[in-house]
Amino acid sequence: MSGAALPPSTATRARGALPMLATFVRAYPGRSALTLGAVFLAGLMDGLGISMLLSMLSLVTSEGPHKASLPEKVATRIAEFLGLQATAPTMLALAIVLIALKAALTLAANRQVGYSVAHIATDLRLTLIRAVMGARWAHYVDQSVGRLSNAVATEAQRASEAFQYSAEMAAMLLSALIYLVIALSISWQAGLAAAFGGTLLLTLLHRLIRDSRVAGQHQTELLTSLMSALSGQLAAAKPLKAMAREDHVDALLADQTRQLRRALRRQVISKEALTALQEPLLAIMVGVGFFLSVVVLEMPLAAIIVMLFMLARVLGYLSKSQRAWQQVTNRASAYWSLFDAIERARAEAEPRNGTLGASLRTGIRFENVDFGHEAGRLVLSGGNFEIAANELTVVVGPSGAGKTTLLDLVVGLVQPLAGRILIDGVALTDIDIRQWRRQVGYVPQDSVMVDESVAYNLALGDESLTEADIRDALRAADALEFVDAMPEGLQTRVGQGGSRLSGGQRQRLAIARALVHRPRLLILDEATSSLDADAQAAVLETVRHLKGTLTILAVAHQGPLIDAADRVYRLERGIVQAVDAAARDGSASQPVHG
Repeated sequence: MSGAALPPSTATRARGALPMLATFVRAYPGRSALTLGAVFLAGLMDGLGISMLLSMLSLVTSEGPHKASLPEKVATRIAEFLGLQATAPTMLALAIVLIALKAALTLAANRQVGYSVAHIATDLRLTLIRAVMGARWAHYVDQSVGRLSNAVATEAQRASEAFQYSAEMAAMLLSALIYLVIALSISWQAGLAAAFGGTLLLTLLHRLIRDSRVAGQHQTELLTSLMSALSGQLAAAKPLKAMAREDHVDALLADQTRQLRRALRRQVISKEALTALQEPLLAIMVGVGFFLSVVVLEMPLAAIIVMLFMLARVLGYLSKSQRAWQQVTNRASAYWSLFDAIERARAEAEPRNGTLGASLRTGIRFENVDFGHEAGRLVLSGGNFEIAANELTVVVGPSGAGKTTLLDLVVGLVQPLAGRILIDGVALTDIDIRQWRRQVGYVPQDSVMVDESVAYNLALGDESLTEADIRDALRAADALEFVDAMPEGLQTRVGQGGSRLSGGQRQRLAIARALVHRPRLLILDEATSSLDADAQAAVLETVRHLKGTLTILAVAHQGPLIDAADRVYRLERGIVQAVDAAARDGSASQPVHG
């Protein structure tokens, strides 16, 4: 979040609703102060308005001089300060004005709360996205898309709503306190009775708050698990549908869905039970208050009417504040779940390595590089080879040999266990890794396109890129001609996942997207393997046009791309071998030395 929106790691020891609210106040001190200030003034205006009404009632019902209560004295002094005579019509008019001011201040407070909720939700989402994207690659690939989607969409919204309910609770508590002070000034006995009744009401129903908190925690856990499982199943929807095994998706998710339904039912029961029980208890306490005022305290009728009103308002506000607190506690688990995800990602923050720059003028060299994903199994063992600048280098090998891992090593997504990787003779560990990656264009096997325009899919929101930059990239990728032939040119929507494009068009747009920042290194990770023969030929023609203009590193199977390569390496069983031009059919190869 912006600023100090999240507490330091040590704050995670204290979990619950109050620590969560404390973080919100620290993150948004100005908005919180404005909200509480408006809430306090609104309550004060309401209290003064009631004082005016009390004074009006006393003036109307009194048959002679009487001892004025503190609210009546305050009302009289306000009227005198304004140069008005303390008559019943004057007091009524002032009461109406003050109550209207209360409504305006309440509106201002609610507006601040609404703005704050929107800011909190947005900042939580951005903080999570930035933390995950800034983490080491190993941490990123371990994340579930469904879990992250649930955190961004659901947990951030539920957490931000906690601020809304906390503001509502603060408003109710302040109003209850103001009315209690007025009640005490009229009759301390009745005021204490109202305070005792309110405390008893909150205590009797506290268990429902605890039940709601437990239900909220269970809801958060189940939603996270359900979204994680669902995203995985939907990703495999086509093969499941093709094999008539979609019923297995239902079987897998049905149990989690039923558990979520039970958690939501428990939450609803707790909420409705709190409302249902508060109302009769409130009515009983008001009735007891009326009896005590008439029989025991023998208060005047006007004072009794006001006291009953005060008693009902105090207990009503306390009841509303308890319901708001129930909603806060129900949402606290969403905030802490999101907070944990952010903290885990921050703990895995990727270091920037050194401070040196790199321009890739001579090439990339592997010196005795070892790398392995699992203990005892090396994907690369003693790798010694070179990727020359401004040449097309192709890496081949059997599936699972580690070809893509080799690409990950080049861009610094993973680090060697031993040895070093040099860019123009400078160790990659001494180079600013982000500066190096800005010189890389990456084209995966399955390029993701969003249902936006061609221009958007190339620029991806980068406002520094001009239309000329986009057109130059399309021209370099041999894609400008077919894009200009589209109905709306650069503004033509490509469909979800690029569904309105052919495979060759989609991949050439992916190459254009990789080229739009004018990289020094273009990486093609089996960029032609999923294409038909015609589309593959079109992409290969684009690669041939690019040869010599920048460094190209490609992973491929046997085929035309290998024939076009300046250098070919074979990776198998952790060993990298150079393949002779005469032996590029895979029948012969020779080890690479030094």
